[in-house]
Amino acid sequence: MGRRKKREKRDMNPDPKYSNLTVAKFINHIMSDGKKNTARDVVYNTFEKIEEKSKKDALDIFDQAIKNVTPSLEVKSKRVGGANYQVPITVRADRKLTLAMRWILDAAKKKKGKSMPEKLSAELLDAANNTGTAIKKKTDTYRMAEANRAFSHFVR
Repeated sequence: MGRRKKREKRDMNPDPKYSNLTVAKFINHIMSDGKKNTARDVVYNTFEKIEEKSKKDALDIFDQAIKNVTPSLEVKSKRVGGANYQVPITVRADRKLTLAMRWILDAAKKKKGKSMPEKLSAELLDAANNTGTAIKKKTDTYRMAEANRAFSHFVR
């Protein structure tokens, strides 16, 4: 057991435009070098592009995309008797959201030739339709957890 105190969770304010806590967390994931207004512009432009393309509410598509990409299982390395095993574990609730946002952003960043709002809107629409790179990452993780199910008895 660690001797330090656990870090206390800070309360977040919802984003100003949509009054949604998940959107505020997504903005913080996009933000780099403390440029929150730039990150907000990217997210809001992304939502406008989603509404143009799909003719549906962008917040609903965003929530559906996050829900579709959210993993239920992941694998962690565990060293037992000199060998490393990939042990499948269930994902904590806060980590589920973090992984989903990270996978969507990574998939959008890897696309080439367009602006970030265009890439992000395309990836969010793909994720809402259960296609795309972020969904592939989720299925690969789940497949790896299923393949290593025999080692699940090594869970702490």
